Amino acid sequence: MDDQVKPPTLGRAPDADQVLSVTSRILEELLQEYADEIEITRRTRFLDDLEIESVDLVVLAGRLRDIWGVRVDFPRFISGLELSEILELTVGEVVDYVVMCLADVEKDG
Repeated sequence: MDDQVKPPTLGRAPDADQVLSVTSRILEELLQEYADEIEITRRTRFLDDLEIESVDLVVLAGRLRDIWGVRVDFPRFISGLELSEILELTVGEVVDYVVMCLADVEKDG
């Protein structure tokens, strides 16, 4: 896996487009050659569109934590969802969660 995925250096919390860009690069790394076949957008579904497996979600959780810090607690986010919500989870929902966590960090100073 490429360790070059880094968050933008802004001095403030990133916006949804910046988080989407970083998250998309992580997913492209996970999916490798399959990523060339699909455009990753906010509406992209993890299960139906990307065919992400649970182990891939674990890797995604670790990468999000490595890049954005411990405040982005992806396992906690997932544990608060119903099974049907997890099955329909979109990249946009994850992006919104990350943005919310990072905005809270910025508010806390």
